[in-house]
Amino acid sequence: MAKRTEPVTESDGCWSEGWWSEARHESSPNFGPRPLDACTELVVLHSISLPPGEYGGDGVRQLFTNALDWDAHPYFQTIRGMQVSSHFFVTRAGVVWQFVSGNDRAWHAGTSSHRGKVNCNDYSIGIELEGMDDDRFTEVQYQSLERLCAAIAQNYGIRYVAGHEHIAPGRKTDPGPGFEWSRLAHWPAISNWELPAELQESDKS
Repeated sequence: MAKRTEPVTESDGCWSEGWWSEARHESSPNFGPRPLDACTELVVLHSISLPPGEYGGDGVRQLFTNALDWDAHPYFQTIRGMQVSSHFFVTRAGVVWQFVSGNDRAWHAGTSSHRGKVNCNDYSIGIELEGMDDDRFTEVQYQSLERLCAAIAQNYGIRYVAGHEHIAPGRKTDPGPGFEWSRLAHWPAISNWELPAELQESDKS
């Protein structure tokens, strides 16, 4: 498959066995099967950068593929041996990477619950945005995220979208205040996705 560097476009959106054709593919070993009775109904948004606050490098991809050099940066020692993954990663330039089939269980949520259901990894798709909790995301990231979410909506019965901070409160804070949740209300393809209750209440105030 040819690699691409530009954000996804209006005509994109084919799937094959849970892999989106318009993402760059780099398989992660950090995944497993979903439970047989799992219904993939949730999208979880995250933010990440490695090292923290540094953008444009290969650290995130290396982390998700167990290829990170733990001695390359002092921060890496604090996460040494970590084995995690996300289904998708959207760079600051709007490039979408995919590491795990959407049909499989990626390791992105950790200890978590949503609407009383624990183990969000079982029934969610994880999307990492290159960024920091206290930083803003780029316009092309939002554009690519919209296209990605629209494609996910076409292929999966998603009902909800939440941040890591909402499914693991007190433990996680991403994607953080820099993420503009209000944008999602204007994305027609996901108009039926429900936001976390606390965000719905803030929209009413």
